[in-house]
Amino acid sequence: MTLYLDYKSPSIQYFDDVNRNRLFTKDGQNYINVLSTQTLNSLDNVSLLDIFLSQGNVVEPHYHQNAAELVYCVSGAANVSFINPFTNEVSTYHIMPGQVTNIPQGWWHWEMATADNTHLIAIFNAPIPEVILGSDILRLTPSDVMAHTYCLNEGQWRETVSPIQTSTFIGPPVNCHQGHIQGQMQPQPQVYGYQLPYQQPYQQPQPQMMQPQMMQPPYGQTQGMYPSAQGYPQQYW
Repeated sequence: MTLYLDYKSPSIQYFDDVNRNRLFTKDGQNYINVLSTQTLNSLDNVSLLDIFLSQGNVVEPHYHQNAAELVYCVSGAANVSFINPFTNEVSTYHIMPGQVTNIPQGWWHWEMATADNTHLIAIFNAPIPEVILGSDILRLTPSDVMAHTYCLNEGQWRETVSPIQTSTFIGPPVNCHQGHIQGQMQPQPQVYGYQLPYQQPYQQPQPQMMQPQMMQPPYGQTQGMYPSAQGYPQQYW
């Protein structure tokens, strides 16, 4: 792919401060910044997400319909997991600073921090990565369709997914009282107008590469610059 730009034009940009391009904020330790051709127009077929997580927080299950993703660990540690659609296997790779995991285009995947102060860079071979979020699939698919398709109790399904009111991005949500986040009980600070709950400590997995396992069929206020999704697929902004 060749990018044709007028490099004599004063509108061509060669520098950007990713710290100013906030995509999503959960709290002061969990947020995502973004770089794409929307903010740096001289980019070719590349973009990235700058991801910061504390232990136990998860970049929710999702997939990118227009790009592969290379996840690089800058600091901390994380488990990067995906489902291989050709083998129906779930694979999890524990990465630490300097290590990467590659996720092919269109594969269902998620990342969980296993240490505080985890910093990940997700690099995409697309000028603007598109995304379909698991939270959008769950909240936007009509409950009667899910119940009929998978032989579920519609009322129970509707009640189960009812807390998902918007795109999650980083879970568990700040108002969740069932998740497992690292930290001892302490006074709850105000974070962007919400009370940040402290749950039971998350048990950190041993740092090792996990062997793929056969997938078992499942049964059964976003804060920041990104608006709540009204449907999917969608772009990151």
